[in-house]
Amino acid sequence: MFSPHGPTLRELAVQALSSVERGYDLLAPKFDRTPFRTPDSVLGAVEGELEALGPFEHGLDLCCGTGAGVDVLRRICRGSVTGVDFSAGMLAVGREQVRSDGPPGVAWVRADARALPFGPAFDLVVSFGAFGHFLPEELPGLFAEVHSVLRPGGRFVFPVGAPPRPDSAWYWASLGFDAVMRVRNAVRRPPFVMYYRTFRFGDIRRELSRAGFVVEHRALPAFGRRPDGSPRCRLIVATRGSGTPRA
Repeated sequence: MFSPHGPTLRELAVQALSSVERGYDLLAPKFDRTPFRTPDSVLGAVEGELEALGPFEHGLDLCCGTGAGVDVLRRICRGSVTGVDFSAGMLAVGREQVRSDGPPGVAWVRADARALPFGPAFDLVVSFGAFGHFLPEELPGLFAEVHSVLRPGGRFVFPVGAPPRPDSAWYWASLGFDAVMRVRNAVRRPPFVMYYRTFRFGDIRRELSRAGFVVEHRALPAFGRRPDGSPRCRLIVATRGSGTPRA
């Protein structure tokens, strides 16, 4: 559909009618040839900011997919890098593609981001493009999990694009996509949770603060600004304090 080597429309339809886990297992061999993979421009911009924030010892890529973010962490972290995803297919592709002969060593872990099997072992957690797979009511639990695997002073870092303007084609495309997914999930089980318009900047800041993070954000200069002066893409930098999350 997207390139001669990408998935066909039929393959994407089968994926969308599966569970999230099964759908990504099916898509994994062709995932990097779709627009769903995080663009290199975003990865590069975040890597530059992480270099300025570091150094870091132990890093975790949350919902790592085929490992594009793991590759970034390999250049940022000195001790170890871990990629976690609940799709065995995506992890298998990541193991094949990302150099892991160290240092730093790379571990690939199959797990649900809402129930991470780690203690406070990481100095840095990143995530790229995965939050559409979580419903708004799941954010408190998700952010609490990230908080629990970071050491005090550790950072949770991820990019957030500005919402599309109502007069843009992308606004109506994302609105239509979310509407189709809601209909699909109303009539078919298991659901395939993937929405473009549920991860809102104000909600992110509020829930990160409640989870015990000190939250800051900065513009990613490479993506410029919108006509109203606001950044087209922000980097969220949430730092774990030493206190406990608020209920």
